[in-house]
Amino acid sequence: MEESTHCKVELLAAKIRRDVLAMLYHRGYGHIGGSLSLVEAYAVLYGKHMRYNAQDPHWNLRDRVVLSKGHAGPVMYSTLAECGFFPKEWLFTLNDGGTRLPSHTDRLKTPGVDATTGSLGQGTSEAAGIALGLQKKGIDAYTYMFVGDGELNEGQCWEAFQFIAAHKLSKCIVFIDDNKRQLDGYTKDVLYPFDYVEKMTSFGFYTQKVNGQDITALDDAICAAKRNTDAANCIVLDTVKGAGIPYFENVLMNHAMKWNNDEIKAVTKDALEVLDARIAELETKVAAFGA
Repeated sequence: MEESTHCKVELLAAKIRRDVLAMLYHRGYGHIGGSLSLVEAYAVLYGKHMRYNAQDPHWNLRDRVVLSKGHAGPVMYSTLAECGFFPKEWLFTLNDGGTRLPSHTDRLKTPGVDATTGSLGQGTSEAAGIALGLQKKGIDAYTYMFVGDGELNEGQCWEAFQFIAAHKLSKCIVFIDDNKRQLDGYTKDVLYPFDYVEKMTSFGFYTQKVNGQDITALDDAICAAKRNTDAANCIVLDTVKGAGIPYFENVLMNHAMKWNNDEIKAVTKDALEVLDARIAELETKVAAFGA
């Protein structure tokens, strides 16, 4: 990745992370941990790899994204807002009555959302169907699917993976968000997952494992997946739940949180200030590249 592109993607990631934090702080509760763990992956996709038209969200030749772990909607909404799919003011209507941004992603409500998800496991099958449909129609587009590590407790995921691999749907790139925690605790304690790379490889996937918070590593892995056209593709994201903000990384139960005490409110305000400063710094760098 060129330095100028890396800087732009880094800026997008900082803006997405700030938006996620700001919208949940405003709402007073929400799924913080699993939204923050996917920030860099979304920034790399939309900042470099995704083919889309924000003015025409249903453009037939667009790439598709399926967020199977639909409760991480805040990272999807923040990304779409930053990319111009809808006004950023919408972010502060999260979960309001009549909102276009419900708690879990809904393709009938939000421009840029390609699949309604949130009932865990089902998004994997949706992505498989979308990818197969695009292939049969001869549409040269990718389907990027994000599934949570806790979500992999659902048997439907493994049925979908077997289908994707059997049909060699190489343009359906599966991202496993291995942030090591789920609603009830650590994944290793709830239901020991063993090795995702070994499991996905045994299912017939070309499987890579990368630091999910490393922009360069993510870009390299996606490029490698796109070069592989002979088998299904999986990228295991070694991530940190609550990534990018130490307080949220270290809180034990950070799957979903409430902003109901002085400590979390103060930490959030401080984090927003740090992110604002980082965004200003990166905007200066990006402007310099454009000069």
